[in-house]
Amino acid sequence: MQFSSYEDLRSRLLSHAVTCEAVVRHYLDRIRSHEGDNIYITVFEDEALQRARALDRKLALGATPGRLFGMPMAIKDNISMKGAPLTCASKMLEGYTSVYDATAVIRLEAEDAIFLGKTNMDEFAMGSSNENSAFGPVPNPFDSTRVPGGSSGGSAAAVAAGLAMVALGSDTGGSVRQPAGFCDIVGLKPTYGRISRYGLVAFASSFDQIGVLALNCDDAALVLEVMAGVDGKDATSSANEVPSYASEMTDVSLKGLRIGVPEEFFNESLNPDVAGVVRARLEELRLQGAELVNLTLPQSDYAIAAYYILVTAEASSNLARFDGARYGYRSEAADDLSSMYVKSRTEGFGAEVKRRIMLGTYVLSAGYYDTYYKKAQQVRRLFQDRYREALKGVDVIAGPTSPFPPFGIGDKTADPLEMYLADVFTVPASIVGMPALSVPVGYDSLGLPVGIHLICNFFEEGKLLGIARHMQRPDSSRKPAPSNH
Repeated sequence: MQFSSYEDLRSRLLSHAVTCEAVVRHYLDRIRSHEGDNIYITVFEDEALQRARALDRKLALGATPGRLFGMPMAIKDNISMKGAPLTCASKMLEGYTSVYDATAVIRLEAEDAIFLGKTNMDEFAMGSSNENSAFGPVPNPFDSTRVPGGSSGGSAAAVAAGLAMVALGSDTGGSVRQPAGFCDIVGLKPTYGRISRYGLVAFASSFDQIGVLALNCDDAALVLEVMAGVDGKDATSSANEVPSYASEMTDVSLKGLRIGVPEEFFNESLNPDVAGVVRARLEELRLQGAELVNLTLPQSDYAIAAYYILVTAEASSNLARFDGARYGYRSEAADDLSSMYVKSRTEGFGAEVKRRIMLGTYVLSAGYYDTYYKKAQQVRRLFQDRYREALKGVDVIAGPTSPFPPFGIGDKTADPLEMYLADVFTVPASIVGMPALSVPVGYDSLGLPVGIHLICNFFEEGKLLGIARHMQRPDSSRKPAPSNH
């Protein structure tokens, strides 16, 4: 049972060629065949089947099907679903069950989507490889010795391996786009505020966004349209009208499209295979009518430094709530209040989370606030001004999603700074808050996926998806992930 897109699935469901229950059983069977891969932390087997049967009855009774009727979805385990475990892939939230639904979940279920389960991730969304999980690493579906990217590696792997049609992830500095690039799928981070963050466990509140991982731009656009919009429970959500992204996508033409190509994105540190694939696809687009415009974005190499100062500062504040007192993990070795705090946090958090908490506390401390945190905020504003200016002359900014192909499990864990560089091309869009996505465009000499990273101006998601749809490599040349091991 294969579906090329949600449109294909929907037409079969509405014509009664297949039932929601049969579709869910198919995906659950595939999930079971990948049990050893740690892709899912929790599988909603009974709940998904019950919901599928209810939707089948709804259709049989002649009720109007929702816009996502029967769409089988996965959800990253840092997004709340009432009554379901919410672990953030951390020992700190061991045994915790969410008491409410995220706004995104409410909106998706209102349109008849079906959630299959919660996916693995880097602990508290801190990582670029999905190796920082208390549940163990997730292998890349294209090569089980390599990482799927992070922190939404489980969601990306679920879509790439056919264990969900679409998945939700979260993106702070590239955590949807980078794993999408590593797993040969589309990964979209919308404009900051486009999707409500209510129900998303906070890592760095001024960066965090719920994002979409899908096999194609059409499915991503549909799911985005359902989730987007103002939410009274999130003061940072935007009141900008939500357009028809499908209509905006069809309005995009390659003829006269101006694609900005920053020279800073093609430096000596870029893997030659990745550079070759990206440049070749851009040249193909030029031959089809697009115009390639050379750009300069000075001081781009400061993005990573500014980003890690700002997000660790916010993380140190947001994660202070996990203290062993109210919920989550509490150390059994504690014998007074002070030791309960210290030992619970020491035992409950993994190494990367503790590293970022300590870095964030340091840059916010007296004597260093102005030197580090304030300066990083000034750099953030500088990036916003430069990207606004650059996008006055072009429709989109394009470059590689990652400086290298998917790397081996364990290759970079001993060097955190090297790991942080995996996000060097995705971080700028997060700093400025603009919409960005990764779209698959080819393979390197080893057959590993390569993605192009695109950035558009604020609230231009429809245009962004339309451009990406032109760029995406045709389905006929896509190398499917292995069905089993």
